[in-house]
Amino acid sequence: MILALVVLLPTLAGFALIAAAPDRRGELALAAGFILGATLALAVAAILTGDTLLIAWGSGIELAGRLTPLSAIMLILPPLVALPVVVRGALTEEGPGLPRMVGLLLVFVGGMELVVIADDLVTLLVGWEVIGAASWALVAHRWRDPDAVTSGIWAFVVTRTGDLGLFLALMATVAATGSTRLNALGELTGMPLVLVSAGLLVSAAAKAAQAPFSPWLFRAMDGPTPVSALLHSATLVAAGAYLVLRAGPMLGDGFGAGAMAVGATTAVAGGIVALLNLHAKRLLAGSTSAHLGLMFVAAGAGYPGVALAHLVTHAAMKSALFIEAGTAHELRGTYALDRLAIGRAVPVLTWMTLLPTLALAGIPPLGAAWSKEKIAGAAHDASTLATIAVVVAGALSAAYAMRFYVAVFSPGPDVDPGRIPSRAVLILPSAFLAVVTLALSVLWIPAVPNTIADRLGVALPPGSLGLFAASIAAIAAGAVLGIVIARRRADLGSNDTAAALGDWLGLPWLLENAVARPAVALARVLARIDDVLVDRGVHLGAALSRTIAHVLARIDDTVVDRGVRLVAALSRWLANAGDRFGEWATDGLPRLTAYLVGAAGGGVRRTQTGLSHHYFAILVAGLAVAVAVLSYGA
Repeated sequence: MILALVVLLPTLAGFALIAAAPDRRGELALAAGFILGATLALAVAAILTGDTLLIAWGSGIELAGRLTPLSAIMLILPPLVALPVVVRGALTEEGPGLPRMVGLLLVFVGGMELVVIADDLVTLLVGWEVIGAASWALVAHRWRDPDAVTSGIWAFVVTRTGDLGLFLALMATVAATGSTRLNALGELTGMPLVLVSAGLLVSAAAKAAQAPFSPWLFRAMDGPTPVSALLHSATLVAAGAYLVLRAGPMLGDGFGAGAMAVGATTAVAGGIVALLNLHAKRLLAGSTSAHLGLMFVAAGAGYPGVALAHLVTHAAMKSALFIEAGTAHELRGTYALDRLAIGRAVPVLTWMTLLPTLALAGIPPLGAAWSKEKIAGAAHDASTLATIAVVVAGALSAAYAMRFYVAVFSPGPDVDPGRIPSRAVLILPSAFLAVVTLALSVLWIPAVPNTIADRLGVALPPGSLGLFAASIAAIAAGAVLGIVIARRRADLGSNDTAAALGDWLGLPWLLENAVARPAVALARVLARIDDVLVDRGVHLGAALSRTIAHVLARIDDTVVDRGVRLVAALSRWLANAGDRFGEWATDGLPRLTAYLVGAAGGGVRRTQTGLSHHYFAILVAGLAVAVAVLSYGA
């Protein structure tokens, strides 16, 4: 019951807020904060009580919820990160439809909680679709802006395309095992295992903006800043990585190798794209794809605990950085890195944002640096190429993190004081996330991760001093590169080759020309075939049917109707004849009978003369007749 409430509370409350539409920001923020706080408390209670969920939905279909050690940690993350993000969004976001946005963010959290607790593929699919639909509505929140609507559709179509993989995995699992439970994935062999592995990997890659699905995340940047912060940290894209680390251990080496290949490719490509981007939110979006790629590498290498650790550290630091990107946009009215420079206007944020920036850069002793180094160790344990990719991705991460920080928080022109939010709104959410980022530094104390790993039943990769030194050197070089770019090439990515490469290395152009346009052309050809062949066949059939119907109608008029009329006329004649005969028979027979009786009576009456000799003569005659008859009989 508690596990069900973790899902139902934010979901139903989100719809209630949309319907009630409170018009005061304070009330909206208070309600959202209370709901997310209660959801967080329920999540903790569900973990402590070991609550489960089982709903019989239909014949052979059950909605099952259960927490594993890994999913228990994941259950806390969405409401914990959403709390400061949603409250700040309720207090600062402009424009109409604010209750709708806050309500949808709560539904978003409820959908993610359903994904986390799902113990079967049907429940997982329901939660998967809920967060997909909510993300579409949130990205297109400013529906009066045609670009935002188009971006929402773009993101929805791409992620939905990947969702087909989850449908394929569900059908293949049921066909092979007769069960929808996640544990059934461990029973798969042969072709069903290949289909399920491919389906889940495609679905996870699409949700997590991995290659080749990555460009949709740039389009999602048209959504409001709180949407971006939550989208990139604890909900939609995190769901892809969560699926890999949850299902990966049951699907074997083939799935792991595929996840590592996808993750390593995206980690490097996303890092390059982020570094070359002039748009602050797109820089962070490229960074999200890259770091989720690192999680794919760790999970594929057989270390889901490390992937989960990086998912947690990444959620805290990335949501903080998105909030600060939104603050910079509120103050300057642009996301262009070469025109932000808000350090003088909000000095307190300058120091506060340094923590999540250094965490994103992977600089010890912050927690994200620990998880990133463990990912390097996991890759080193599985593949040399993956190890090189992780080290390069770490260097790129340091480069774009430092470029972002220096560009956004360097001293710049004064800002209109009226554009600066109140100190509480400005500081509290960022301070909360900064404290969480700093608190995760305890992961560097060996006893802490070792104890957690023992409790979770997961392994940690062995350390390598040489690999650690190489990784730190790469990070240092990347950090210097990022600072140099921010100082000397502040407009890098504005209108040059870097801008073209920054658009996912031309992948959107490739998808447009290799997939979208051929698909549209094929659709037009099929539509033409439909018009020329199928429709004409239908029209010909309709014309033939009309002709046959016309002929049958004529036959009906000329043959059937005439026959009916002839039968009717014959029937009427017979009826009339019968009527006449009846009249003659019913009236004539009684009259004839009466006449005969009358005539007989008259004859008998004439024999009554009163003369005795007449009677004796009749008697003798009768006696003679009787004797004659008797004689003839003898």
